Amino acid sequence: MTAKIAYGDIEVGTELPAQTFPVTRATLVQYAGASGDFNPIHWNEKFAKEVGLPDVIAHGMFTMAEAIRVVTDWTGDPAAVVEYGVRFTKPVVVPNDDEGATIEVSGKVAAKLDDNRVRVDLTVKSAGQKVLGMSRAVVRLA
Repeated sequence: MTAKIAYGDIEVGTELPAQTFPVTRATLVQYAGASGDFNPIHWNEKFAKEVGLPDVIAHGMFTMAEAIRVVTDWTGDPAAVVEYGVRFTKPVVVPNDDEGATIEVSGKVAAKLDDNRVRVDLTVKSAGQKVLGMSRAVVRLA
């Protein structure tokens, strides 16, 4: 696969389509099984509260993975992402109800680099709070 977006068609400030990702307790159990991360803060409300958290929280790597989907969906090629990094700033709190939580992600091209690459800065929020900081990806376009 190659990126479906042409470097020459992109300008600094280009906004990527924003997306919202639902997160439920069932989602966290599925992710725990796939990742092998069975830390009880991700599924046991009593334990999470005993260690000072407001409730069960989503895995940081899960949150990071959901956020980069905005970029991979935009490029059409997950392999177009050549660098990706974030700072975990706040947890995604996932209540035990029918709705769970949501992760809202928007992105913007912040810089055009050499070799058909661009830097995309992501804004990642849940419950109105920024949950990932310095969320940036470098992407090689067509």
